[in-house]
Amino acid sequence: METRPEDGDGPGNGEWEREEWDLPPDSFLDLEEYLEMQKAISDPARYRIVVYLTDHDEVTPSELYEQVGMGLDKSTIHYHLDKLVDVGLVEKRARNDGNGIHCYYRITTFGKTILEHGVRELIRREWETRGAYNSDAN
Repeated sequence: METRPEDGDGPGNGEWEREEWDLPPDSFLDLEEYLEMQKAISDPARYRIVVYLTDHDEVTPSELYEQVGMGLDKSTIHYHLDKLVDVGLVEKRARNDGNGIHCYYRITTFGKTILEHGVRELIRREWETRGAYNSDAN
């Protein structure tokens, strides 16, 4: 494990062990940006939007409203999409489809990764271990 000296305040011989939350010096994003992504996906509506976009190529806000709506109005769907775009989980593209210019949204690599190795992983593990914690299973 990598270590770095810290004026004798760390464990052992005055060195701190590298923690897994430390980013490499040439990291593409900083810690705050990663945490903003996690924060954004923690909202149930945004989580469902990211899940839907992961399973579909590009969609319009109207398609999201029809498929994921969750009782939200269209302006709220747009608000959540804007937040997801701002943190880099979703990409917005304007495209002329012959009937004018329309906005389409699709998941980014960050969006897929944070979903797959975050909430989905926790849900998957819960399903895998549910028998171990189910008192009715004994």
